[in-house]
Amino acid sequence: MLCDALGFDNNLLQQKNASELVEFLQKSAIEQLTLFRQLMARYFGSIVTIVTTDFEAMYAYKRGDYHHCLQLSAENVHILQHARFMPLVPTYPEFIQLLDDDIASLTALTLIANPECRLVNTRYYCISQLTLSLYLMTQCQLKLHHSVTLLAQTLDCIEVAQSRHPLDSTLDQLTLKLIQRKITNYVFVRPQRKCPLDAILDHLK
Repeated sequence: MLCDALGFDNNLLQQKNASELVEFLQKSAIEQLTLFRQLMARYFGSIVTIVTTDFEAMYAYKRGDYHHCLQLSAENVHILQHARFMPLVPTYPEFIQLLDDDIASLTALTLIANPECRLVNTRYYCISQLTLSLYLMTQCQLKLHHSVTLLAQTLDCIEVAQSRHPLDSTLDQLTLKLIQRKITNYVFVRPQRKCPLDAILDHLK
């Protein structure tokens, strides 16, 4: 039934090993989620700012295609940075597997602090599209060893996002604080970089 729904040949499926099957299912899921975002944008784009490539960016990150992920995420940050309303992205295990241990750890911390938090409010298990895009953008910049000047610009975007999310948006604020700290730690661990540190130091005051 799944193969028929996705338009995939059953015989070809039987020839795939476990890792290829997981890759196929993830790719198919991303295509369906992207279609869902496109439908959201079509019907609700006039009242909510919606980007349609957030799941595609997550998938690119999962595959190690950091250049493509960075391109998509930077475009999304530009669109979302001053948006009043935007969709949320849940951090359920089905989505976390597309990210990394940092997001998984933050989500686990909220559950340790309050095992029932997911039943209370979405702020404990969802992040906004802006927060997700900034997280992916930061991670890609660090992995691609971007200059301090570019990282300082990302810090500016993070500060804007922190001010635009309510303080009780727990997972948003934790995620934004995490990537803010990752940037500053990265800069001080690599002091040999040619770009000046003044912009980063201003953010630590």
